[in-house]
Amino acid sequence: MNEPAFRRARSAEAKQARQDAILEAARTLGRRHGIRDVTLTDIATAVDMHKSALLRYFETREQIFLELTAEGWRQWSSDLRGDLRRRERATPAEIAAVLAGTLATRPLFCDLLAQAPLNLERNVSMESVRSFKLTTLGEVELIGAELTRLLHLTEQQILDTISTATGMAGALWQMATPGARLRELYTSDPRLGHAIVEVEPRLARILTALLTGLGAPSAATA
Repeated sequence: MNEPAFRRARSAEAKQARQDAILEAARTLGRRHGIRDVTLTDIATAVDMHKSALLRYFETREQIFLELTAEGWRQWSSDLRGDLRRRERATPAEIAAVLAGTLATRPLFCDLLAQAPLNLERNVSMESVRSFKLTTLGEVELIGAELTRLLHLTEQQILDTISTATGMAGALWQMATPGARLRELYTSDPRLGHAIVEVEPRLARILTALLTGLGAPSAATA
């Protein structure tokens, strides 16, 4: 065990390096096993620390994953806006496809999106929740500027669109990854085949219907 080495991390740079190592370990374990099944002990073991030493850097397991969720929001927002900025015009179906595609290619983020309201926000300090919510709000505002430019959405419509996109991405990802035993059951009986979904096409259909229903410009008027 290298716990003494971690105790000697006195400088801000050294402490940041420890935090980065913890986040990277949680990121790797989350991708491999799913967020729900990763414990604080698992993360501590991965960075060769005792659990009590790890808690000097993060208040709880949930705070670690909430940090990764905020990171996911920033990265998704950046890539999404990069795509949208290259477009002079777009239809609801085209915007829906971009939203769905950029989310479906981020399985860890989709998993985190499902877990955040269920438990990640519920076992951290109020300051951690506030910081996380302000991060997501800032990214929503940046995305919203592009959606307003392309589809002339109102502020409420932007909130509805992004919350639907991220909420459904999280839920659909859970349905798409039921685990080996459930997947075997679902695939063994044709009547249960609907239980396994493909995230991107279903999410694109849902968002297309939403944006069309909101009155976003159609292909004929865009």
